[in-house]
Amino acid sequence: MTSNVLAIVTNLDNTLDSLNLGISRKLLAEEYPSWVSLGKRRLLQLSPAELKPSVTVAQDGTGDVKTINDALLRVPKKSNDTFVIYIKEGVYKEKVQVNRSLTNVIMVGDGTNKTKITGSLNYIDGTATFKTATVAVIGDGFIGKDLWIENSAGAAKHQAVALRVQSDKSVFYNVRLDGYQDTLYVHTKRQFYRECNISGTIDFIFGDGAAMFQNCLILARKPMDNQQNIVTAQGRKDRRQASAIILHNCTISADPAFFPFREKLPTFLGRPWKEFSRTFVLQSQLDDLIDPKGWLPWFENFGLNTCFYTELDNRGPGANTSQRVKWKGVKIIDYAHAQKFTVEHFIQGNAWLPKTGVPYIPGLLPMSEAGRIH
Repeated sequence: MTSNVLAIVTNLDNTLDSLNLGISRKLLAEEYPSWVSLGKRRLLQLSPAELKPSVTVAQDGTGDVKTINDALLRVPKKSNDTFVIYIKEGVYKEKVQVNRSLTNVIMVGDGTNKTKITGSLNYIDGTATFKTATVAVIGDGFIGKDLWIENSAGAAKHQAVALRVQSDKSVFYNVRLDGYQDTLYVHTKRQFYRECNISGTIDFIFGDGAAMFQNCLILARKPMDNQQNIVTAQGRKDRRQASAIILHNCTISADPAFFPFREKLPTFLGRPWKEFSRTFVLQSQLDDLIDPKGWLPWFENFGLNTCFYTELDNRGPGANTSQRVKWKGVKIIDYAHAQKFTVEHFIQGNAWLPKTGVPYIPGLLPMSEAGRIH
């Protein structure tokens, strides 16, 4: 079903292009359709003090409720209206799930070092990976901003998800995601991450969504002594499926605790979790923690000929591709080909991101501008 939905969305978007109707395609990041209200598109540009939230969460009793789960009980089901949950500063030890019926929810915190949602469910202690998520988002149209989401289980507990996302047209803006193995599960559907900090060790961005990361800081943490770091593990099982993990204008670096060990414990860009795994690293800063081979097998020869892994116009000491693995699935593409895997074309971002107010780059940066802040 997921494969069919993503394929249908992509085909519809291509059909609109071919008809030359002018629908959404000519929108720039700062332009909005006439039907988008001024108030709605400014929501993400307001400070918490300026917001008029639908419900306020505060542990000290100064809000409407004391827990995030109590706030979610107030969200109307299947609503087309935006429902804003403002979560005040504090450490919220909750397992949070935004169910499928809870659509167009915005969660705004006081900042990535102030509003923290934390849990520690993990595989070693008996919880299936899918169910370990501290926060799970399923309802479409979700937006998260200025939040810190964590799974604190630690490297020795193996799979332990901080955030799992199954929400179509979801946005995470200035969100901090901390974990070790399997930090972020981009399970399915279109997802956009802008100016997020994501940390982990093994496969810490994984799943089968159409997941676009832009201007994000991706930090490898210190794994166990017998482990190595792998940033991505994309899970595309069907060649027709319009899913991928795309890192655009991001930075991949070592966190301070891992920095002294980065030469001893290698870090790879990704490995093929499923047969048609697909990952793009575009116009990004790759620091010296990246192993020269770049990519790592999952098991023996599985997926090495059928995956699609590529790098384009990257920079930094880890961006040298001369010693990359020579699998059939590691591709060399040009600038024109890579344009198909941008916000505008791959997740049809011009049709829905402007109304959220989140900044974004529709296409690739000009070669001379790679590395600039946009």
